[in-house]
Amino acid sequence: MKVIGLTGGTGSGKSTVANIAKDLGAKVIDADIIARQIVQKGQKALEEIVQHFGKDILLENGELNRRKLGSIVFADKEKLKLLNKITHKYIIQKIHEEIEIETLKKEYDIIIVDAAVLIESGLYELCDMVWVVVADKEERIKRIMKRDSLSLEEANNRINSQMTEEEMKNYASAIINNNKDIECIRFQVTQLINQIE
Repeated sequence: MKVIGLTGGTGSGKSTVANIAKDLGAKVIDADIIARQIVQKGQKALEEIVQHFGKDILLENGELNRRKLGSIVFADKEKLKLLNKITHKYIIQKIHEEIEIETLKKEYDIIIVDAAVLIESGLYELCDMVWVVVADKEERIKRIMKRDSLSLEEANNRINSQMTEEEMKNYASAIINNNKDIECIRFQVTQLINQIE
């Protein structure tokens, strides 16, 4: 069984690659879903976040106001660093547990860990190889403005708060280019999976 770390900047099309891999029979562990689970009401990670950022980041029902917290951390690199320091340990622990469960079940030949902060969090160390999805910055900005209803400035802040594509490429076993249509990306992912099998 191979564990593949999948990463790329926001708007690069990482989720598209993950979905294609899933269609081709891979198990996908989505770090975004886990990141949402660990900050739910009553979770230790949320308690730690509130200790550092204050109760203003909560909704009236006690759940995390993701938009409010996002607007704080994506405009301030130090605050983003602090948030990541709090959440990464919980995310890594949960992903580690999920990989172990899947390894014991022996249902899949390929497990894909889909994580935007695969490298920064150290998650890549749990993986046998790393796939990096890349796309032109203009294209990424258009995608995330549309996807998340962000202004141009907010979209730029999100991109600039992440590791650059050039830095990510230093860790890549394979680079997937997502500037063209879905068929082009499907072809690249199919080839990569066939090489493993």
